[in-house]
Amino acid sequence: MESTEYRLQMEHIGKQFGGIKALDDVSIAIRPGEIHALVGENGAGKSTLIKILAGAYTKDSGRILLDGKETVVSSPLDAIRLGIAVIYQEFMLAPHLSVAENIYIDQLSEKGRFINWAKLNRDSAAMLKKLGFSDIDPSATVGSLSVAHQQIVEICKCLKRNASILVLDEPTAVLTVAEIEKLFHMIRELKAQDVSIIFISHHMNEIFDLCDSFTVLKDGKLAGSGEVSASSHDSLIQMMIGRELTQMFPKRNSVIGEPVLQVDNLNAGDKTQGVSFEVRAGEVVGFAGLVGAGRTETMLAIYGSIKRDSGTVRFLGEDVHFQEPQEAVKKGLGYLSEDRKTLGLLIDQSIRMNSTLSALEKITKNGFLKKKQEKTAVEELLSGLSTKYRDMEDNVSSLSGGNQQKISFAKWVFAGCKCIIFDEPTRGVDVGAKVEIYNIINHLAEQGIAIIIISSEMTEVMGICDRALVMAHGKISGELTKDEMSEDAIIKMAVKEDLSL
Repeated sequence: MESTEYRLQMEHIGKQFGGIKALDDVSIAIRPGEIHALVGENGAGKSTLIKILAGAYTKDSGRILLDGKETVVSSPLDAIRLGIAVIYQEFMLAPHLSVAENIYIDQLSEKGRFINWAKLNRDSAAMLKKLGFSDIDPSATVGSLSVAHQQIVEICKCLKRNASILVLDEPTAVLTVAEIEKLFHMIRELKAQDVSIIFISHHMNEIFDLCDSFTVLKDGKLAGSGEVSASSHDSLIQMMIGRELTQMFPKRNSVIGEPVLQVDNLNAGDKTQGVSFEVRAGEVVGFAGLVGAGRTETMLAIYGSIKRDSGTVRFLGEDVHFQEPQEAVKKGLGYLSEDRKTLGLLIDQSIRMNSTLSALEKITKNGFLKKKQEKTAVEELLSGLSTKYRDMEDNVSSLSGGNQQKISFAKWVFAGCKCIIFDEPTRGVDVGAKVEIYNIINHLAEQGIAIIIISSEMTEVMGICDRALVMAHGKISGELTKDEMSEDAIIKMAVKEDLSL
């Protein structure tokens, strides 16, 4: 039913790719000045719906209404002209141009051949100030900015196009806590200016902190919608995964054994200063702290990716000094990078190849691949990790984020690692996939594998880890047992200034 109460209505939208229904009778409605959460597991249909709104895909059925009038969005240019802007995780910016040039890129040559650079910078500065980001220099090249500031430039560019509907796709994925707070403040400012915002996020706390209403998709269908204030975390999660989530963090029945990895007074540049800790067989140890605290750098120094200045590392009772990651892998130490698409996987290669790449010697003889043995090994491996895939010869890029992460896990399980470092193991995956990943981590620990988890999600550290080490300014600022862990305790240690004691 047509209504001017809503700025945007997408009604009974259907989209099919080959024999697969990506969207089946999906509807969503957003009012002016409303922040609307679009929620669902990876593969639920969120991206397809947004690409139809943005003119990148053509719908097979249904209709789109703007301010109560049926509208055709046949191309991205149509969407821009209609005031629809989508901020994807990969920004559409020119990195070698200035901030001001990017914001006004559509209007640089509108009035003659000459550009008034002083006015361009002034107007850009005024716009940035209005949104609370006066610290961004309009004359700076976009490529020199942080990811958070690049995102703000992208939003300014869209607003300069008079966007009245703004879609933010996982906008907090790579931001610090402080940057997220500033972004949320800006989003609320846009809401006050009557901009309609579609906010896509896997984080329940963000949805309940920021959003007014929600739509949940599951398997390409509408699973539910309503007002956020009248809902709960559990009810949204149940809509997303289609079952009641009785326990976000499954119980683990592992026996803590002897030390597997022992680090003493490790130094490696500014980010790793006098770090000492140990991890035992069957134990899950969390590393918490703010972005830039030195957690990843410490692990890379142990792993052989960063040069170690001093200190000792003992692995399986033997003093080691890995000069490169290959040495660490051969000894049984695995490292799952936080950037799975660039550093964790060969994204455009097959699922089969990625699963066995870390230990090819297990499936080769005299330099030749034993294909039948590899196929059997991969089938068993992926079945044990509950991985959803069509064919093991498909590229990893064909999988959802959660299943891509399981392939990252698979290669270290196949390698027979005795200790695995997981850097942000659930970043960018949905709630249902997170629980599956936690189950895998528990299973590995129960097999006696020592686990290290670097995570920026405090609830994750508290929920999955036996104890937590908190880092600040390249040093360990404190240790917490399972019973001692709380968000307050972790934050106090993470922001600790004086670490000289």
